[in-house]
Amino acid sequence: MSGHSKWATTKHKKAALDSKRGKLFAKLIKNIEVAARTGGPDPDGNPTLFDAITKARKNSVPIDNIERARKRGGGLEAGGADWQTIMYEGYAPGGVAVLIECLTDNRNRAASEVRVALTRNGGSLADPGSVSYMFNRKGVVIVPKGSLTEDDVLMAVLDAGAEEVNDLGESFEVVCEASDLIPVRKALQDADVDYESAEMSFVPTLNVPLDEDGARKIFKLIDALEDSDDVQNVWANFDVSDEVMEKVEA
Repeated sequence: MSGHSKWATTKHKKAALDSKRGKLFAKLIKNIEVAARTGGPDPDGNPTLFDAITKARKNSVPIDNIERARKRGGGLEAGGADWQTIMYEGYAPGGVAVLIECLTDNRNRAASEVRVALTRNGGSLADPGSVSYMFNRKGVVIVPKGSLTEDDVLMAVLDAGAEEVNDLGESFEVVCEASDLIPVRKALQDADVDYESAEMSFVPTLNVPLDEDGARKIFKLIDALEDSDDVQNVWANFDVSDEVMEKVEA
């Protein structure tokens, strides 16, 4: 089980309830706008847009905001921004590798904010390619447990191309090849299994185990990065045990 996945899922739920809710909404809205611009404004014919809208609705983004973003991105309404995706690579304390995905309309601002967040929290920027080789591009679907067992989820997605199902505590993480994300998501729908999100992710090939001090440092760094409006996603190759996680959350 990836400690990063479990922490990210827990943190994401808390973000919907605390002072970072506005930032979470803004990032989800940006995802919708970009998906609509890239693949068209019809979610039935644009799976990426469908998943972006689903995730936004699961996180209680107002329907009006979702619709305006969809129309802006699809050219049905004025005001869409020229968002660019930029990937930065870096190192966190303890030798943890970090991938930082930005969605921005100002490359210089994004680069500056990422660099500052890293250096102020004991990290550093890395050259392109020096970190990314430690990650594989995968499809990841998060399924809330409810009354489901791991076998229930596995049976639903196995024939659709799922590689593994991980227990994250309150939810299951289904991992598949990037090209199998849509079939896996559809298999869950066909089996009447609800899911929280279905999206592309970077899954580390090797995790760095962290103690309590190391965990606090990486969490602080990722929070600083995600505090930037330009930073859309952060992935890191750390692993934190349940015991350490409980101490940090306490």
